[in-house]
Amino acid sequence: MGLWLGAAAPVCAQDLRRVRRTIEYLASPRLHGRGYVRGGDTQAARFLAKRFQQIGLTPLAPGFQQPFLLTVNTFPDRMHLRIDGKALRPGLDFIAEPESGGGSVQGLITTLDTLIFTDEAAGQRFLQQPLQHRVLILRQRDADRLRTLPAAFAQHIAEAAARITLVPVKLTASLADHQQPQPQFLVLASSWPQQGAQQATIEVTAALTANYQTHNVAGFLRGTAQPDSFLVVTAHYDHLGHMGRRTYFPGANDNASGTAMLLELAEYYAKPENRLAYSIAFVAFGGEEAGLLGSRYFVQHPLLPLERIRFLLNLDLEGTGQDGATVVNGRIHERAYQQLVTLNEAGRFLPGLASRGRAANSDHYPFSEAGVPAFFLYLRGQPTFYHDVLDRSATLPLSGFGGLFKLLVGFMQLQGANASQAKTP
Repeated sequence: MGLWLGAAAPVCAQDLRRVRRTIEYLASPRLHGRGYVRGGDTQAARFLAKRFQQIGLTPLAPGFQQPFLLTVNTFPDRMHLRIDGKALRPGLDFIAEPESGGGSVQGLITTLDTLIFTDEAAGQRFLQQPLQHRVLILRQRDADRLRTLPAAFAQHIAEAAARITLVPVKLTASLADHQQPQPQFLVLASSWPQQGAQQATIEVTAALTANYQTHNVAGFLRGTAQPDSFLVVTAHYDHLGHMGRRTYFPGANDNASGTAMLLELAEYYAKPENRLAYSIAFVAFGGEEAGLLGSRYFVQHPLLPLERIRFLLNLDLEGTGQDGATVVNGRIHERAYQQLVTLNEAGRFLPGLASRGRAANSDHYPFSEAGVPAFFLYLRGQPTFYHDVLDRSATLPLSGFGGLFKLLVGFMQLQGANASQAKTP
């Protein structure tokens, strides 16, 4: 059977002013980076639950919220680094490594001798060098090479009062579920003093929080013909939170943009004239940045039968689009990917589509591993801010947002139309 495009009613453009307001709010200082400091994630979940209710979704869990627990290392308060008395800027010049411990350190700087990788005598000298009151400096490429050395070297480096790794291009933050005993910072090499630095002063508050309760937010719209079958739209709303008292990660593209797209699709399908044969579930995940924890929990504790999911669309990084979109799992679900390509060529929604294979890079992955057919679609273009303090709402052009919205509606309508046809003799 060929691709059925149908005589669908034209898709109304989504409300881009509302999209902007959604992204601006989710990425604002009021939500503290939607992480695990000052309840930023909780505020975001409550906001989404309220929006779901206003749109008219039916809850899939009490109050739309499915709680689960995680362990995360956070940096809620002090975050200072001075080199020979000069203060560096958190977020712009340096960040804490995700597993960094806390503490106050003032110590002389020792630069790692790279001969330890090739000269046994140099290695022995390094192992005999006292590091207890020193701040050890190394470059990122050497930090990676340390894994090739015997365990004694890693144990010795752990004796340093603090560790600073110089990175060549960009500061990229992440989260960890454990904590090291020493402060560990990443510093942009371009922000490091050109002349030999002598002394470092470090102050950092690190709090490892176990059994922290966060939430998935889930609701659905009942299908008109086959309500026990589901299309599912997902996006993660969480981000990286704080890096000290004042510095936070806005997470506008990652993933306030995908969350806004999920809400716009919910607004569209909540209108009676746009309902599909299948039910449509909308799930906003917490804990994605901590390791796809929310989606993994949902798969292990499903709020709807996984075997009844006909297709899942995961939305992440939807704020650009000048270069088109990539479809993860496009090489796995080739027929469905070709449907997207045909729809895009007919509607000229995006500059182009590219397919990828299997990848564990967003919340589609636990579903794919459980046998649920799923795509993860993300837009490509400028700017490329990612997991940094520059991923702000003001920087997002939303170039492909409207086109992707129409492409998704076309794809979902196609699935719903096929469901209706299946009931027709």
